[in-house]
Amino acid sequence: MYWILFIGIAIISYIVQHNVQSKFEKYSKMPIANGMTGREIAEKMLHDNGIYDVKVTSVGGMLTDHYNPSNKTVNLSEGVYNTCSVSAAAVAAHECGHAVQHARHPLKVIFPAGDERSALVPVVQFSSSIVSWVLLAGIFMVNTFPQLLLIGICLFAMSTLFSFVTLPVEIDASRRALVWLNRAGITNAFNHQQAQSALKAAAYTYVVAALSSLATLVYYIMIYSNRRD
Repeated sequence: MYWILFIGIAIISYIVQHNVQSKFEKYSKMPIANGMTGREIAEKMLHDNGIYDVKVTSVGGMLTDHYNPSNKTVNLSEGVYNTCSVSAAAVAAHECGHAVQHARHPLKVIFPAGDERSALVPVVQFSSSIVSWVLLAGIFMVNTFPQLLLIGICLFAMSTLFSFVTLPVEIDASRRALVWLNRAGITNAFNHQQAQSALKAAAYTYVVAALSSLATLVYYIMIYSNRRD
């Protein structure tokens, strides 16, 4: 039964990822009227929110855009940084939404994100680097040394927790982005819906990732619970 669940989630994940890529590719060919690039839009949103200590930089890759609260940088992929399009505007504003979250509510855990979510990052990075090996060894030794699998489950639970904490954070960042894009006149009646569609599609990837992580966690818990003592 669990294999059917995993296959179903994998298929849904593929569909969602394909939908995101196709929408961003489609909307990347739709220019915005004011001719502003992703970098210019990001800088304007930051300044409109009274934020002047966050730098906007360019990073390589596709859809690698992110906000780094540790050094206060909005990092935009090359296809967003120098591009004038609905996709670039939506992505740039979304990442700036995280910067606004960090500036407005640095001590809140979930709504919206602050230093607490960032504090989980090194823990999750560490657990992710070793969890696969710990779980694999734990499964092979489940009947002789079940504590190892339990350790792996605890490490994987950290990643699962992070994926669910991320959900409201991402949704709130998109909400802030769309409100500002409309208020600042970056988008209009003709393309605001496209920006909303792009960000909504991206949000679904976080939902699928969280559900997939939860299903995997339950699977390992079942293995641990059904071991022979």
